[in-house]
Amino acid sequence: ELSNPRKLRLCHFKKSSEICTYSYPDTVLSVCLNRQRLVVVLKHNLYIHNIRDMKVIHTIRDTPKNPTGLCALSIENDTALVAYPGSNQNGEVQVFDAMNLRAVSGIVAHDTPLAAVAFNPSGTKLATASTTGTVIRVFSIPQGEKLIEFRRGMKRFIQISSLSFSGDSTYLITSSSTETVHVFRVTEPSPEPPEEQASQLLQQQQQQQQQQQQGWMSYLGKALSTPASYLPSQVTEPFSQSRAFAQIRLPRSGVRSVSTVAFTEGVHRILVATSEGILYVASIDPKDGGECRYNQYSFLGNQMPLEPISSSGLTGGTVSGLSDLNIGATPIVSHDTQMTSHEDESPPKTHTAHS
Repeated sequence: ELSNPRKLRLCHFKKSSEICTYSYPDTVLSVCLNRQRLVVVLKHNLYIHNIRDMKVIHTIRDTPKNPTGLCALSIENDTALVAYPGSNQNGEVQVFDAMNLRAVSGIVAHDTPLAAVAFNPSGTKLATASTTGTVIRVFSIPQGEKLIEFRRGMKRFIQISSLSFSGDSTYLITSSSTETVHVFRVTEPSPEPPEEQASQLLQQQQQQQQQQQQGWMSYLGKALSTPASYLPSQVTEPFSQSRAFAQIRLPRSGVRSVSTVAFTEGVHRILVATSEGILYVASIDPKDGGECRYNQYSFLGNQMPLEPISSSGLTGGTVSGLSDLNIGATPIVSHDTQMTSHEDESPPKTHTAHS
């Protein structure tokens, strides 16, 4: 709470009641929660609570300085993997099993310190971004092997504000201090019927012909994307990294935002919430991707909803209204009444977590 940043209050959302409070030896920087575990992040410690009785079952002590409280927790019931920075000198990430209370793996993901980490829902993939902000990598868990690498852009030292997988792990979305929200395709869609495959093959051939007509830049890209021992990796990597599959461009840059991809009514939709109280919603074209047209909604005052925004050159579908989105179908933080056994206790319990 703002008046006491070392105190954590756990409340029952539906009953508007306090379940318990905990006090910690330092400022609480962030909190991660699923149905099994609650993780409280301090600058040099992580406290792991059992969600059923809120007891501290493990403390990860003396972690590298983590001033932003960077941490990720997998959300499926049978897994509770925790990812946190393993160094403040490079992009090392430590993965800890909060169910069995054991270390899983350590991955040096980047040369510069971490800026964002995110698990896919099953905890089998981990996405990372560094303070440089140009490259996003996805690793297999628990093996720690790099699966795929995405290039967010060429501009260096962009502040990544959000990184998350879609519920089915098909897409990975990131927002930053720029106005562009990028969506990367992690897995290919399911096989299509033969007629659609033939149509898609024809489109690919047409695209290849267009690329061949682009001249020497197309040739250069192909040449540098193949293994070349005579060129340093700094030169070849930008040409072999995958680019964004889809994106939306917000009205302006410099606004902090969080983003996710939700699957509702058979459509993957981009949701971006900003610090200005605006929610942007856009549908992803599963075949072509590209720039998406969005609707925007305001949660400040009585301005909801606003008119859809369309700009020249934007493609993709629009959504009919915010009420059509079943956003609560896959909640990030659940307030289910079975989450904890303290829900009917009165008054709330107060505890102190010792260092």
